[in-house]
Amino acid sequence: MRAARLIKMVLLLQSRSSMTGAELARELEVSERTVARDVLSLSEAGIPVYADRGRTGGYRLIGGYRTRLTGLGRSEAEALFLAGVPSALRELGLADAASAARLKVSAALLPELRDAATGAAQRFHLDAPGWYQEPSTPELLPTIAEALWDDRVLTARYDRKGTEVDRVLEPYGLVLKAGVWYLAAEAADGRGGTGDRAGDGGRDRARCRVYRVERFRSVAAGADRFVRDPDFDLPAFWEERAAQFARSILRDEVTVRLTPAGARRLPHVTDRVAAREALDAAPDPDGQGRITVTLAVESPDVACSQLLGLGPEAEVLAPPELRARFAAASRHMAELYGP
Repeated sequence: MRAARLIKMVLLLQSRSSMTGAELARELEVSERTVARDVLSLSEAGIPVYADRGRTGGYRLIGGYRTRLTGLGRSEAEALFLAGVPSALRELGLADAASAARLKVSAALLPELRDAATGAAQRFHLDAPGWYQEPSTPELLPTIAEALWDDRVLTARYDRKGTEVDRVLEPYGLVLKAGVWYLAAEAADGRGGTGDRAGDGGRDRARCRVYRVERFRSVAAGADRFVRDPDFDLPAFWEERAAQFARSILRDEVTVRLTPAGARRLPHVTDRVAAREALDAAPDPDGQGRITVTLAVESPDVACSQLLGLGPEAEVLAPPELRARFAAASRHMAELYGP
């Protein structure tokens, strides 16, 4: 513990021209007396730490004592500090490790690149969760992440549509999608299909399934390690599986006549890909400038809630039962707001 603190002190002093005892104590979470003792230990070990006395004094390294990353330009340094999502690192239990890594990189950078971290952080920020929802961290996420890093087999209990199933899983990757964590894993016990969606992707990805992390009821990392498929590509797997999922839930079709304003707003109220495909396949506008589209939807209920948001800019033509629901909703609105 003390050795790690001494290393961090050296890195802090490398990354800054000078630090007071109070500043070091705050960063290291120790007392100023402990800082003074640690500085003495570093000096005895040959680390050139110099103490400036007086009210404005502090500690600094002398003699050019530092390790530099050679060949690293400003844009490369800024890109390095942009890598990673702070909230995701916290949820994975890696915030301290990420902080230490950034500190080491900052300490090793040339002085003229020292502001790269601050400059990047003040210009770009990734807010992963979606709007109108309270983000939550799955309690078992750090345990899953630890097993993932070490390629250890997981013994898990998973809630699949109200039924809890036991599985032995080989964790391949974690994905954060709109504030929700998902695990890509292969069933080590030979029983697949327990994830949220199964697909039939390429040979190297076909056996992987997707599990929503918050639905795990218990997980335990065993002593056994599995051999990771070197050809597994997590971004490609997720892109393929997400597209399959989005397409699989669009099981129904509706026919809608749209005004130009309705056509512009359609991708904002329903699935964007389905909306774009429907608009691209639409015939020429009629004499009133309206176009008729055939739109893939999840269900009539979902379509009703989505398309009602377009108001008078959309007229449902089919199926008849959905048109009747829109007519009833329109009458109710007229009664509610009429004289």
